[in-house]
Amino acid sequence: MKAVALISVALTSVSPLGAASPTPTITPESSRPTSCLAAEFRQFDFWLGRWKVTNLQGKEVGTSEISRVSQGCAIREEWKANSGLSGASINYYDTADHQWHQDWVGGDGTILHLHGGLKDSAMVLVGNTKSVNGTVVNRITWTLVPGGKIKQAWATSIDNNDSWHIAFVGIYEKQP
Repeated sequence: MKAVALISVALTSVSPLGAASPTPTITPESSRPTSCLAAEFRQFDFWLGRWKVTNLQGKEVGTSEISRVSQGCAIREEWKANSGLSGASINYYDTADHQWHQDWVGGDGTILHLHGGLKDSAMVLVGNTKSVNGTVVNRITWTLVPGGKIKQAWATSIDNNDSWHIAFVGIYEKQP
């Protein structure tokens, strides 16, 4: 009986239920890992905030909340379209390839894996997806425009970048 109790105690000690969470505890800004303090990690900070998003005609099409997560090592986007659909992305700078990456999942099933960086003061991320017609190149550009707004333009190409179709253009206006 003693052996069974000892085995039970030993199993409880290594049980996943008793194991510590793999999520690190939240630490103050000053003790954040130094790898996320480099200037490159701040290149997309202009996108941070709560935004009303309109189309080019000025009609509101949705809202977006962009915030820093993971002790400042990533940026999370939470999109809510007026149509009722939503989506989210995680954006991060990878020091291994010196590029920004975005992984997007839309409520309509759209999945994008994009990469890139700053080009002429705009953030430009590109990536390929597969469709019934072959490979689609996706290019999303975020550009600061007058009045503290941001223009997000999503273009697609099915002919190896010879021509582009505008999939979405949104003007982001910061909200209090």
